[in-house]
Amino acid sequence: MFAKLEAYPAPLLELVAEAKSAAYAIPPLFPLSSNVAVNPFLGQADEPLAVTSARLARVAGTRITPDRAHWAAKLRAGEMTEADILDALSAIEGPFNAPSLEDVLAALKSEARQPQALPTVAELAVEVSGTDWPGLIEDRIGIWAASHFDQGQALWQQARTGGAFSAWREFASRDLTPEIHGLTGFGAFVAGTNRSHWRAIGRSSERLGLSTEAAATAYHRWLTTLGGWAQYARFLLWDADLKGEQDNTVTELLAVRMVFDEALLALYEDQICERWAAVVAGHEAPLTPTADFVIDAVLQEAAERAQQRALAERLLPGTARQADGQAQVQAAFCIDVRSEVFRRALEAQDTGIETLGFAGFFGLASAHKAAGSDVTEVHGPVLLQPSVCSQAKESAGKDLTRRYSARAKRAWGRFKLAAVSSFAFVEATGPLYAGKLIRDALGVAGKSKIDPAPQLDPNIDLEVRVGMAKAVLTAMSLTDKFARIVLLVGHGAEVTNNPHESALQCGACGGHAGDVNARLLAGLLNDEQVRSGLEGQGITIPADTQFVAAMHSTTTDRISLYEQDLPPGSQSDDLAQVKDWLDAAGQLARAERAARLPRANKATDIQRRAQDWAETRPEWGLAGCRAFIAAPRHRTDGADLAGQAFLHNYDWRKDDGYGVLELIMTAPVVVVSWISLQYYGSTVAPGLFGGGNKLLHNVVGGIGVLEGNNGAPRPGLPWQSIHDGEGYQHDPLRLSVVIEAPRAAMSEILDRHPQVRALFDNGWLHLIAMDDQGKLTWRYTGDLNWAPISTASDQAIAAE
Repeated sequence: MFAKLEAYPAPLLELVAEAKSAAYAIPPLFPLSSNVAVNPFLGQADEPLAVTSARLARVAGTRITPDRAHWAAKLRAGEMTEADILDALSAIEGPFNAPSLEDVLAALKSEARQPQALPTVAELAVEVSGTDWPGLIEDRIGIWAASHFDQGQALWQQARTGGAFSAWREFASRDLTPEIHGLTGFGAFVAGTNRSHWRAIGRSSERLGLSTEAAATAYHRWLTTLGGWAQYARFLLWDADLKGEQDNTVTELLAVRMVFDEALLALYEDQICERWAAVVAGHEAPLTPTADFVIDAVLQEAAERAQQRALAERLLPGTARQADGQAQVQAAFCIDVRSEVFRRALEAQDTGIETLGFAGFFGLASAHKAAGSDVTEVHGPVLLQPSVCSQAKESAGKDLTRRYSARAKRAWGRFKLAAVSSFAFVEATGPLYAGKLIRDALGVAGKSKIDPAPQLDPNIDLEVRVGMAKAVLTAMSLTDKFARIVLLVGHGAEVTNNPHESALQCGACGGHAGDVNARLLAGLLNDEQVRSGLEGQGITIPADTQFVAAMHSTTTDRISLYEQDLPPGSQSDDLAQVKDWLDAAGQLARAERAARLPRANKATDIQRRAQDWAETRPEWGLAGCRAFIAAPRHRTDGADLAGQAFLHNYDWRKDDGYGVLELIMTAPVVVVSWISLQYYGSTVAPGLFGGGNKLLHNVVGGIGVLEGNNGAPRPGLPWQSIHDGEGYQHDPLRLSVVIEAPRAAMSEILDRHPQVRALFDNGWLHLIAMDDQGKLTWRYTGDLNWAPISTASDQAIAAE
């Protein structure tokens, strides 16, 4: 939330409101240390795709749907049919002129015109001066922001007192670069601005001739020119909102950017004033989608309905394995799509193996401190505040040794990078690094030391711990028929030389690996006092059942067990068989993945890729994700979903009051929507929402990556994460959410959660109800209405 305002005149208060709205229209960029997928359309959830297309065309000059050739190829290949287009046309609502089938088919024969953003003053000034003012502005703001927002990468840092706008005023009033390029008196101009960024925005708006109506998209336009700096500031606002605190960084950066254009308009007013007036009028115009935008939205909807039809065919009843009696092993994996491949491979080893899907933080959003560290990491969804505290404890002697080692490593690193000693370091010790360079080049990595078992805060009393255990088991639909071995499998990625490493980790764990959460839950459920308390709650865990934490490396498809966490003397002989099954499943999973990865000719190549410091594609991450299914496992068991579906175990018959259903629809569904839409945005609009080329990346401030040496951080996914050099590895389809549950229950939950409902009402997600035979039978059509899924066009009817 934003800081409270002083007593400002009414017109300024209206502009302030528009500035705040523009701030929320920007998606957040989480820092590299906890980089998680973000919905780039987060600020547009309350409007449909066609309107957002018009908005981003105006403020960013970007298409947000695939090229027409992409859809035409699907139509020719039979992946999408004219019937799908007709169904999509029947779903059009709003004040748009609906095209006909003939209009859509005709449009596929030519490419839509590339939109052009309304220009800024700096862009208009380029044409009359020949000076690259937008590039200069990006450079000067980047130089300042890289230091101001630095998280420990820089050896020197300027003062941050007074907020971003105040710090920039101090910097810019002494920065001669703009004046050298012709912006005479810019330092004095900056010094003359009001210290209040709100008043600076007000003055700039007045001098730039902005009305309240124009300000809405004009402010958004200026923020998009700031790229990752605005998005990182939006992250600070996101974090503040989550904590109930205040942050104005986004609007302070808006003030910074507007001051540049205000100064440029004063310099070139005689030459560009008429054109700038036309730009302001353009910003005042209503956001109305063009016919092209409506047609593109229809094609997007048609392709998504086509893939839902293909999914329904894969889920035909009668494909489930037939288990022989009680399961020998139950393995709970994260719902991550990468787990779907391994789960199929593991279940193929024996009919006595049962797998489950659950959010990878395993219901314990923890504020965690690793061994030898005082840094608190949030191992939980970014949508939630941590619910528990935990720490990996060890003896005082080991803890001190670990801290000394970490400090020495940091000091050595700073010595290597310091301005003076860096040259002497290379001369004196450079040759000694030959061995390390050879080892790294050959992918020979040393084993990292495993932290001791994490422990929950000892101040959490028994009653609370029993309640936590019951809530997690209930949400997993695992309250009876326990196997002797229950694996709790977190996941993480083993990579080297990869700034985006945290993006490959568990999104439900805040961009960290899931081992901490899996080990915490295993410890909780192996506690005899907790088990005794669960019996009083109607959940009886057999005495010989063991919960074993495990770690799935998604880059190597190897699973490691944390046997050392089990109580002394309780290790089961069954674990030897489990390890054999896991090894065999890993071989199958690696073979399946190798067929898709470039330069991976066989399964054994997978391990090498994870250790190769020059490998830009150690894995595909979640590329290809397109569906989320919440249902009992037997609905999907036996179906090859090709690593494209998030699978969450859910049995509505065991969910009294639908509390678990509400949790699924408001937490995991929202998290996976962020993942799906990040991949979508990085594919269709790589210039705006993509991370650029890994080969050109340089880390800035520990926040993000630059594509080159300066400018703004690139948000989203790198090009190599979605493209193999010849074609896309992600099909840009919005996520289809399939849930086996009564429609009335889902409608009630949507009614209580308007922000979640907006995602479905405006088509950013699709919601489909599965019936008690495993068939996809009803589609949510918005406004709490449902329609039966058939070959004919859907006709909306109210849910029963």
